[in-house]
Amino acid sequence: MKKASKFKIPFRGLKDGIHFYEFNIDNFFFEQLNFMDFIDVNLDLNLTLDKKSSILTLKFDFDGYLKLLCDLSNEPFDYNLKTDFRLVVKFGEEEKYDGDEILILQNGASQIDISQYIYETIILAIPQKKIHPGVIDGTLDSDIIKKLRDLQPKTQKKLNKKIDPRWVKLKDLL
Repeated sequence: MKKASKFKIPFRGLKDGIHFYEFNIDNFFFEQLNFMDFIDVNLDLNLTLDKKSSILTLKFDFDGYLKLLCDLSNEPFDYNLKTDFRLVVKFGEEEKYDGDEILILQNGASQIDISQYIYETIILAIPQKKIHPGVIDGTLDSDIIKKLRDLQPKTQKKLNKKIDPRWVKLKDLL
């Protein structure tokens, strides 16, 4: 993957204090990662970098929408995404990702590539099962939904089965 240089934040030479960055995440970002699960992406990222002498704190704030395909109806819908992520950057002998929110960069590093953190935050913010809002509230009118309703089992009548008396005795124990 060729990483875009606009997601590399140089921090060497910045004064201590808070610095703000704005990015627009679109289809091109995910195309570079060969991830094509979205129809359309339009996210605004506001990044706040708090630089201190020996530590960096990055706060990612995402706001926008993703156009997804419904897992049930295969109909496209807009999914509003609003999430955030905090990353603490420390410096040490070797570079490693230590836990969910701590990154250790080598002493002497001059920039941080945030593209992987952007990707992971967005992917983890999407629900595992993507369902069109019209399916949930019953307003979506599509051929697939009609077919699913037709195939849905009808209410089952209770079968008149004789229950084994041993099971009845076990229920009495509760």
